[in-house]
Amino acid sequence: MLLSTPVTDAGRAYKMYATRLEKLGITTLKDFLFHIPHRYDDFSVVSKVQELQAGEVVTVKGTLIELKNQFTRSYKKIQKAVLQDETGIVDVLWFNQQFLTKTLHVGDTVALSGRVEGDGPILTLTAPVYEQIGADGVTIHTGRLVPIYPETNGVSSKWLRRQVYKLLLTAKEELEEYLPEDVRKRHHLYDLYTALWQIHFPDNLEMAMKAKERLAFDEVFLIQLAAKERRALWKEKQKGYLLELNKFEKDIDKLWESLPFELTGAQKRTVGEIFTDFSTGKPMNRLVEGDVGSGKTIVAAIAMYVAYLNGYQSVLMAPTEILAEQHFATIKKFLEKFGVGVFLATGSKKLKVPEDTKLDILIGTHAVLSEKIAFDNLGLVVIDEQQRFGVEQRSIIREKGTNPHLLTMTATPIPRTVALTLYGDLDLSIIDEMPKGRKEIKTWLVPPQKRDGAYKWIEEKITKEHDQVFIVCPFIEESENMTTVKAAKVEFERLQKNVFPKLKLAMLHGKMKAKEKDEVLADFKAKKYDILVATPVVEVGIDIPNATIILIEAADRFGLAGLHQLRGRVGRGDKQSFCLLFTESKNAQTTTRLKSLETMHNGAALAELDLQMRGAGELYGTLQHGRRWLKIASFGDFMLIERAKEEANNVFGKLPDLPLLKQKVEEVTIKQVNPD
Repeated sequence: MLLSTPVTDAGRAYKMYATRLEKLGITTLKDFLFHIPHRYDDFSVVSKVQELQAGEVVTVKGTLIELKNQFTRSYKKIQKAVLQDETGIVDVLWFNQQFLTKTLHVGDTVALSGRVEGDGPILTLTAPVYEQIGADGVTIHTGRLVPIYPETNGVSSKWLRRQVYKLLLTAKEELEEYLPEDVRKRHHLYDLYTALWQIHFPDNLEMAMKAKERLAFDEVFLIQLAAKERRALWKEKQKGYLLELNKFEKDIDKLWESLPFELTGAQKRTVGEIFTDFSTGKPMNRLVEGDVGSGKTIVAAIAMYVAYLNGYQSVLMAPTEILAEQHFATIKKFLEKFGVGVFLATGSKKLKVPEDTKLDILIGTHAVLSEKIAFDNLGLVVIDEQQRFGVEQRSIIREKGTNPHLLTMTATPIPRTVALTLYGDLDLSIIDEMPKGRKEIKTWLVPPQKRDGAYKWIEEKITKEHDQVFIVCPFIEESENMTTVKAAKVEFERLQKNVFPKLKLAMLHGKMKAKEKDEVLADFKAKKYDILVATPVVEVGIDIPNATIILIEAADRFGLAGLHQLRGRVGRGDKQSFCLLFTESKNAQTTTRLKSLETMHNGAALAELDLQMRGAGELYGTLQHGRRWLKIASFGDFMLIERAKEEANNVFGKLPDLPLLKQKVEEVTIKQVNPD
């Protein structure tokens, strides 16, 4: 049976598991081989019975000479067995596994792996992993480093192990090596088949790590090649709109002069890069990364004004109504005075364009994707927080024009190495300066003994200076669920009743309907509430100028990048703003990590520090919203990423002469465009 065979066509045994396997990303037989273990149980110490010692984790091989179910005094069933080898016998004990007396039989030759317990001469193997030994003597569940896989309900590691082993025995001819031999030699990488065998059934931990290195290299290398392929297609095979600049130099100068502030050096550099893209005649495909408040919106407004001067329409798509309305208000204020027709379309506000008015710029949520909205001459698409939209949504909006320029923006702090890995098909601009006059947010890590004092200070700021406050409670699970919401509600009630009884509090969480969330935020912005208690659903870029304090509970649960983004919810006005970090953790590293926020105010630098201190976990949550870009490699392995990137640059021009590698790159491209 071919590795490309879908699980649903691979026989009844596989078909029964198809729906469950799909949750693990396994839809073909080949996917089993790339379902990589996340750890190993070490059952590699094989002992004779007479050598056993209490406390050891060992594997014992022998013959079952007794096996029975037995009731305890509380009427629970235990399974008792006796295993014999040439040196002696040992008792074996399992709990509530009645099926074992049907699976195993007296006289079977078995291997048992587990912990030895007992005192003195009477020892017991308690709840060991078991495996019947066949004529070839090979074991895959015992007597070795045993792979433990990501599982789902009804699909155990033991079952997965059996399928992977069977496939590896027969798959060698099909697993064609696609990595050029000179690349493998240069980086001392295993061939593909050896890497897959050793990642699943390693001879030792060192070989498992070498196998992982090969597969991790492949993953990043192929992502880079796929990105270069997409970039080449975008730049070379598609014609874009040539937007003239010299012709409209006076008009652009008037816009500069009308701005009530001077652009930062980083904003000017980014605008210059966009102008260069416009002048090539190729469709722009640029990502602008900048912290909350760094001025990405005005950069987009300038780009849209240039499109307008050249006779083209623009559209800006934002993930929420309140963000769309903020963008609308900002862009309309800057551009309407120059005769630009700026309009808004959201779920609750239908697009209305008067007959005597031209639609030059449309700003909105996914409502802009409506079939009822058509464009005469769409030249520029701007997408805010691009990772919040699916590939399909992004392509729909692009298809409303003919190869329009594409500008995507994100406030998510991303280390440059990671950004170049994930978004290798985009040109990258980083706005790494804040506007002049913007005050840094004073950040303090507050010890538990000063909590009451902090509450009193907050109350004074509200009553005397009429400031507003965010109080953020952390996710309890990886994603927002009812347990998280319940915990936030309990905290909300405690604060309202015991801490701030004289103040007006509101609550915001992810289980609320979009309309409810927008209403709460609008009321908070209108100063109807003093304090907003929220889970981290508080949206990126929400502009509440009067909110000057954010208090973050259990700050140790967040990554530095996440904390930095939350911190950006305040400091939007001209008042001094503050961020208070609360934690009950006494861990010294946690304290060091959190105190870094007191002195560091650059999001990308904080994300880089987080990678170094605690790995890439936070990046998955921040960037992917449930989708893991890297299954094997780590964002924190900068050396591997650099090596893979360098080889991708070397190999890309030779792809036409490497058909197996080219085919693999195409497979990766398809998976990235259609991740589901």
